[in-house]
Amino acid sequence: MRVLLALGGNAMTALDGSARPEDQVAAARIAMASVADLVARDIEVVITHGNGPQVGNLLVKNELAAAVVPPVPLDWCGAQTQATLGNILMNALDDALARRQVVRPSAAVVTRTLVDATDAGFTSPTKPIGRYLPQDEARVLIDHGETWQDRGQKGWRRVVASPEPLEILDAPAVTALMEAGFVVIANGGGGIPTVRTDTGLTGVEAVIDKDLGAALLARTVAADVLVVATDVPNAVLRFGQPDAEPLGRIDVRRLRALAAEGHFASGSMGPKVDAACRFVEAGGQYAVISNLANILDAVAGDAGTVVVPNPLVEPGETTTERNPDA
Repeated sequence: MRVLLALGGNAMTALDGSARPEDQVAAARIAMASVADLVARDIEVVITHGNGPQVGNLLVKNELAAAVVPPVPLDWCGAQTQATLGNILMNALDDALARRQVVRPSAAVVTRTLVDATDAGFTSPTKPIGRYLPQDEARVLIDHGETWQDRGQKGWRRVVASPEPLEILDAPAVTALMEAGFVVIANGGGGIPTVRTDTGLTGVEAVIDKDLGAALLARTVAADVLVVATDVPNAVLRFGQPDAEPLGRIDVRRLRALAAEGHFASGSMGPKVDAACRFVEAGGQYAVISNLANILDAVAGDAGTVVVPNPLVEPGETTTERNPDA
């Protein structure tokens, strides 16, 4: 079985959201213990991860130093955090595998994801990132070419494009490493947003949704299962209300209908649900939304919100196994 494991940004910080270096190393060790359990059971794992807190730290450094040095562009922030987190995750995974007496090499690939240069977000950006600033501090960054909006009493906040991921440009490297037996960490933060121009490829100021990037990577590397790891055991209907209902096994058509009814917030569970649906709709066996504590059962389709192609298909089976006429 080949599994694409998408780690949320919370998997790389302390429980209170702290992102000090020591917090990130400790969180990586916890996350990679779960991955090592999968690898020890001969499950082929490809890892991707969020990088929101890490990019956020770089943006603060940009803001504080903007009057002295030019801000580092977002595609550079993505590349830096992919490499940094890849290093941390490899160290943690190697240690976890050694404790289990499992020999399996790991590799991190700094990964570019192609987006459309004509995406409307580049002319009218709407994705808010970073912290709020007073107008005078935001003005310095605006003078560097960034787009900031007045958000009233909270202050000014930067907005960027969030284009659709179209292609994992470095998929051949990921695939070659997988075939050579490596546990590969790739496409962190949804990938480095890259456009193709008349003069070649170039990075752009944008943020790709990490969950949609994970779904695309999973399809690209022919994963059997996509596991979107978050900080809750299930997607939930009526979240936070007295009649909240955790979702277990559900077919993709029903989940799409629930999403259309507005059950999943766009800034949290919504993209995870969308990613799970996209993967299954594209031919994946099933997708799971759950937490790392349930990772073994989640991969087996026995825990979390398990999204299947249709009501006739059980986790672990293909459509033709249960329905030969499909």
